[in-house]
Amino acid sequence: MQTRIVKINDPSAQREEIEKAGELIRRGELVAFPTETVYGLGANGFDATACAKIYAAKGRPSDNPLILHVADRAMIDLVAAEVNDTAEKLLTAFCPGALTLILPKSGRVPPKVTGNLSTVGVRWPDNAVARALIAAAGVPIAAPSANISGRPSPTTADMTAADMAGKIPLILDGGNTRVGVESTIVDCSARVATILRPGGITREMLAEILGEVRLDPGLERADAAPKAPGMKYRHYAPKAPLTVFCGKSERMEDFFLGQAQKLQNAGKRAGILASREVADAVRRILPSERVFAYGTQGNLTEIARNLYAGLCYFDNCAVDLILAEGVTETNLGLAIMNRLQKASGGRVIEIGEFKNDSISQTL
Repeated sequence: MQTRIVKINDPSAQREEIEKAGELIRRGELVAFPTETVYGLGANGFDATACAKIYAAKGRPSDNPLILHVADRAMIDLVAAEVNDTAEKLLTAFCPGALTLILPKSGRVPPKVTGNLSTVGVRWPDNAVARALIAAAGVPIAAPSANISGRPSPTTADMTAADMAGKIPLILDGGNTRVGVESTIVDCSARVATILRPGGITREMLAEILGEVRLDPGLERADAAPKAPGMKYRHYAPKAPLTVFCGKSERMEDFFLGQAQKLQNAGKRAGILASREVADAVRRILPSERVFAYGTQGNLTEIARNLYAGLCYFDNCAVDLILAEGVTETNLGLAIMNRLQKASGGRVIEIGEFKNDSISQTL
C-alpha cells in the first residue's frame, strides 16, 4: 500500500483534502492525523471491522481499549450513555483539550473499541485538523497513537510515517504537536475522580476544579495492577536499553559527566537524553550526535514536547545504552516520568542511592 502524506496548514482552506480524509474514515480505512498531544491512528469508531485494522497495523493487544475522539459536545452523547456532574465539570473546564474521560458507553460503541468493557474513553481534542477530520467523517474516530505498539508515540508526520508508511493510505501532516505526551485519562465513574494515565492536563489542574483527585494505584506502586488495561503494557521504548536517573538538578551535570566518561573508557557507546545544561556539559566528552537535549532544565512544557522525539532519535544512532535525566514528579513532570518509567522498563534510579562505579555493570 502506498501512503500519501498531505500537509494541512489551514483545514478551513483545505476542505477538499479534509473531506477526502473523512470519506476514507467512513469507508473503513485508517487515517493518521495530528492532535495537540501526539499523532493518532484513526478509524470509524462505530465500525468494529475498521477498528480491527488499528490493532493489526499497530500490533496492539486486543484488550487495550481505543479512545473515541469527537468533534464537539453533541457527539459525546452519541458514544456515552451518561455524562455525570464530575465529567461535565471537566468538560467545561478543559475541553476541547488534552483530556480523556472514562464514561459508561452507549449501545452504539462496538465491544472491539472498549476491549469488552462497559465504559469508553472519550476525548474532544483541541486541534483544528483533528476536529475538522472528525466533523468531515461524521462519526467519532477511534484513535490510539500512530506508532507500532510499545514504541515512542509520534509527534510529527515523519515519526508517524516511520512506523505506518505502507500500512495505511493517508497521513495528515499538521506539523509538530503542541503538548507532546498523550492526554490525561480520568475515570469519572466513582465518587472521587481517578487519574488512570497522567498527561497534558495535570493533577494540580484537575484538583482546582474537583478538589480531591486520586491517582490509580498502578501509577504509584509497581506491584499494583493498573485499572486502565493499556497501562500494563510496555510503552514508549527505544531500541537501546534506557536507564533514568533522578536527583537534584544541581547534581545532574557532574553525575552525567562522570558516568559518560566511565562508559567511554569502558568502550560503551552511551546516548544521553537530558536537559540542555547537562547535554552541553556531556558534549565535552561524547560525540555531539550521541547527545539529545530535550529542553531547558525545569521547563516541563518544553521537555514534554520533545521527549518522544528524543527517544526516537537514538534509534538512528549507534548506541549500546541510553542514560536519561529524570524530572520532578509535579505538574507535567508526573506525565514525563510516567513515560520515562515505561520506556525504561522501570529502570529509574535516584543518584543519591547509586553505588556502582559505572552503569555498564548493571546492563
